[in-house]
Amino acid sequence: MKSSFAVGKLFADRQLNFLLAVNVLVVLVATALSHGQFVDVDNLQSMGSQLPELGLLALGIMLSMISGNGGIDLSGVGLANLSGMIAALIVPKCLSADASPVAYTALFCAIVVAIGLLGGLLNGVVIAKLRLTPILCTLGTQLLFTGIAVVLSNGASVPVEYVDQLSDIGNGTAFQVPISFIIFIAAIVVLGWLLKRSPFGLRLYLMGTNPKAAFYAGIPRARMLILTYTMCGVLASLAGLISATHTSSAKWDYGNSYLLISILIAVMGGVNPAGGRGRIISVFFAATVLQFLASLFNLLGVSQFFGDCAWGFLLLLSLAFAGGERVSAIFGFTRSDPAARR
Repeated sequence: MKSSFAVGKLFADRQLNFLLAVNVLVVLVATALSHGQFVDVDNLQSMGSQLPELGLLALGIMLSMISGNGGIDLSGVGLANLSGMIAALIVPKCLSADASPVAYTALFCAIVVAIGLLGGLLNGVVIAKLRLTPILCTLGTQLLFTGIAVVLSNGASVPVEYVDQLSDIGNGTAFQVPISFIIFIAAIVVLGWLLKRSPFGLRLYLMGTNPKAAFYAGIPRARMLILTYTMCGVLASLAGLISATHTSSAKWDYGNSYLLISILIAVMGGVNPAGGRGRIISVFFAATVLQFLASLFNLLGVSQFFGDCAWGFLLLLSLAFAGGERVSAIFGFTRSDPAARR
């Protein structure tokens, strides 16, 4: 009885139903048009290795939007590039890749995540303590992170020394599944648990839904914002780690288009920009449908400009399917309804 209720509740989400239907439709059409090449193991692995960078950035966008008050993190791409670049510059001076490949890999990962944590902490402190509008704060830190990366590299690409263990993060597989995709799924599981099962999730959704009620409930707004944006920074650094190990380099302007696409994924996944609503599973399926379309267009030799058009059409279609309430919330006409838990 309990399981059937949970399943019924799961499929009561119109946005999720729409995304599931589109995913199935795209896979069927792509398989037919590519004569089965779309579901080839190599192509599936290729899609699985490309998805995590955008997916992790979209999760960061989701977290910041749920927090409400116009929350959004525009600094993710800049922080991802900076974290990979700093690690690529520092680690070779501390350890020899040939002598200690495992220690080299561990230090590289630790530095990348530490830079992401510090960058996210900076965003959170400025937004919470100085009460700056999140979009302006993170736009400023995006320029700051990018500027630091340009200065450190003189605008050039910084190579990442090849180490088997390090390269495997972006290019290797485990049981035929890309390791980068496993990292992405692990982030989804941890974040999903935090949002659904922990006090942090309840407080975050309440803050986004009704800030006044959250205040009278004694929720520490400043601490929550700092923690939320710190988590966004860590997610961005994981995207930077995967990017640097996948391409064996770090560059200040890598993935410039990723910011808009990650926002597209979050909104198409049902995250309410007004705050208080968003489900990780919907964001995941929004990311997969865009990846499926990108792979299909690549297999068919279709121009990427048409791909951008298709993504925009999908966004408009998903908003229409979700109903006028979300459209109104996005354009600021009404306040969003009470938070929907994942």
